[in-house]
Amino acid sequence: MYNDDGIVMLSRVYYIHKEMSNENKTIHEFDFNLICEYFLNTERQEPGSPEGTLKALGFIDNLTDQSLIADLGCGTGGQTMVLAQHAPGHITGLDFFPGFIDRFNSNARGLNLQDRVKGIVGSMDNLPFGEEELDLIWSEGAIYNIGFERGLNEWRKYLKTGGYIAVSESAWFTEERPAEIHDFWMEAYPQIDTIPNQVALIQKAGYLPVASFILPETCWTDHYFAPLVKAREKFLAKYPGNKTAEELVAMSHHEEELYRKYKEFYGYVFYIAKKITL
Repeated sequence: MYNDDGIVMLSRVYYIHKEMSNENKTIHEFDFNLICEYFLNTERQEPGSPEGTLKALGFIDNLTDQSLIADLGCGTGGQTMVLAQHAPGHITGLDFFPGFIDRFNSNARGLNLQDRVKGIVGSMDNLPFGEEELDLIWSEGAIYNIGFERGLNEWRKYLKTGGYIAVSESAWFTEERPAEIHDFWMEAYPQIDTIPNQVALIQKAGYLPVASFILPETCWTDHYFAPLVKAREKFLAKYPGNKTAEELVAMSHHEEELYRKYKEFYGYVFYIAKKITL
């Protein structure tokens, strides 16, 4: 079972560790609920911004009131609500964590979007959609949970021919990088690759690359790291002396430190592509 929210590098270390050692009862077994709670009160669980979401949406030209859209790894739905407010159609948000989906549906009701936007609990490796049912697959900071190449290949069948996929994914900006950040990512997410190689995977999977752009630094600093300051305070206040909670916060700090130190070498890239007939 894959976990379908977009908690960037912090979750990469926790989630992928669990996937690689599923038979071992480790501290990471119950960290999933803590991770969910840690990020529950943030609008986004990954780097991004409303501006980035809308920029990507601007490349998509096939949507109508009857369109069916899936936001995979939707988290609490920050980006989903932006989509719903600026695009027609019906949106299904899917995430592994029930807590995120509860907050997602509450957010939809708060914006009076519940008739068009619905969150469901589910997994990326067993999507509840029919073949060629969807007009658009969206996934911000979450495709890594199933793997970029695997996600592109397995999700393609759910898209109508001419339908779009729009995903943000971590990428190297350079062919070489310092050992510290290279080793960190090789442990956390070995599938990270350069932008040209990721575009090649998109083409290989049967899509026409339409656009790609690097998410600006503010998507990390203003929309991801800054909201975590209050989240950390509340989290540690609720779990005083809890070593697991303290470790989680420490990893979050480490993630931020690494990004600020090595941001010229990696980041998030938004890819937009159209399904073509092979």
